Amino acid sequence: MPLPVPEHVFSEGMPDREGASVQEAFELFSALAPKGWRVELIEGEICVVPPANGEHEEIVSELNGQVRDHDKRVGRYTGIGLSLPGTTDEMRVIPDLVIAPKGSFDDQQEWHAPDAVHLVAEVTSSSTASRDRVQKIRAYARAGIPLYLLIDREAGEAVVCSGPSGDDYAHKSSHKLGTVVPLPHPLGFDLDTGAF
Repeated sequence: MPLPVPEHVFSEGMPDREGASVQEAFELFSALAPKGWRVELIEGEICVVPPANGEHEEIVSELNGQVRDHDKRVGRYTGIGLSLPGTTDEMRVIPDLVIAPKGSFDDQQEWHAPDAVHLVAEVTSSSTASRDRVQKIRAYARAGIPLYLLIDREAGEAVVCSGPSGDDYAHKSSHKLGTVVPLPHPLGFDLDTGAF
């Protein structure tokens, strides 16, 4: 959920509410977030997301396993922070799953450039669905990420976005959950959503 910056989170030595930048507030929220919560900066809004429910994590786990079974040379990352270009400021997101060559994030950085990423996947929750369907499509396309897979639980479909072009993807295909979903290059295999 997007959160305004409450006055009580600022301590002595911090800029006052009017003088605080969104980036400073984002860093503060990130530092104070309870373990398991995700704090993202999306198009100027600070979004704080609670830990996912079991169904959500089962889908992420199944997707992770199918990618592993298809290509053991790629890394499957949950909890990796990506720094993406925004329209005015940088965006900070933590996708549900990031697929990239093994070793792509073998450093001490908290936020990473998206250059090596093959695919990002998001599994919707009632609190994140609208951002996953709109703002994150723009963000991932703008960053040049080749594939965005949206598992939309509320709509009962998997949406495959490919061919990033500007603020959108040139190709989008929707598939009913429970069917086989073709994932194009650079992954190039059929994802079985029957287990979702």
